[in-house]
Amino acid sequence: MEKLEAYIKKVEERLYEIFPDETLPQGDVIKAAKYSLSAGGKRIRPVLTLAFCEMCGGDPDKALDTACAVEYMHTFSLIHDDLPCMDNDDLRRGKPSCHKAFGETTALLAGDALAILPFERIASSKTISPSAAVKCIRALSHLCGTEGMTGGQQIDTAKAGEELSGELLLSMYSMKTSALIKAACLCGVYCAQSPDEERYVKYASEYAENLGLAFQITDDILDVTGSTEVLGKQTGNDADNDKHTYVRIYGLERAEKAAREYTEKAAAALAAFNGSEFVKQLTEMLLGRKK
Repeated sequence: MEKLEAYIKKVEERLYEIFPDETLPQGDVIKAAKYSLSAGGKRIRPVLTLAFCEMCGGDPDKALDTACAVEYMHTFSLIHDDLPCMDNDDLRRGKPSCHKAFGETTALLAGDALAILPFERIASSKTISPSAAVKCIRALSHLCGTEGMTGGQQIDTAKAGEELSGELLLSMYSMKTSALIKAACLCGVYCAQSPDEERYVKYASEYAENLGLAFQITDDILDVTGSTEVLGKQTGNDADNDKHTYVRIYGLERAEKAAREYTEKAAAALAAFNGSEFVKQLTEMLLGRKK
């Protein structure tokens, strides 16, 4: 999609401008952080920040600092997820994982740096108001903390090998995956500073919750049906680590049906926004992705 490519280009042009010089004594951690950031990926979360800002009547260019902050947070989570103590993945987006390229200690610190950098980036932004910045920082920190992404990852690792109910699985997915997507969408809403912000927050949250569930269930499907060459990461890792997934609990057919249903619920929530056609197309694209 032309608009998707335009949004990604804007993000790519701004991602690295805040980083210090790699020749500093701490240069290895800077290189490692930039290595993982530059590994590619779909940039879906920062794109959603820009798109929701625009759908709420704002200028997406004013949300660029915040969109970059969201991508830093996402990349931090990937670096830490790949560590041997977590998912133990050697590949990420077709390249050696950060800890394989730089060692565990540097990878851990690079993840730490990328978890902190978002707040500096948002607080330093000259394109949004202080009140909008505070709302973005609060949303990102809350939804990536123990009640969001971090909490979801704890459940995922601690419960490996144990019996897991479908209800707890979806709760974990909501925290582990939907929460950061929700932060991305809400940051876009806050950057727009619309008089209808409260209403937009409600429907952006509903959209993100359902998109996150569809996204994670699709990941479960791809871990079974995809290939390492296409995905750019090892497949079958969930089974190897004895993790419960939607496919493991309910089977492939029901998983595919659930992914479709959550995608449709996400698309329905977009009716509250003007000019939502691009995000609708993006949502459908994510359901049908092969990697």
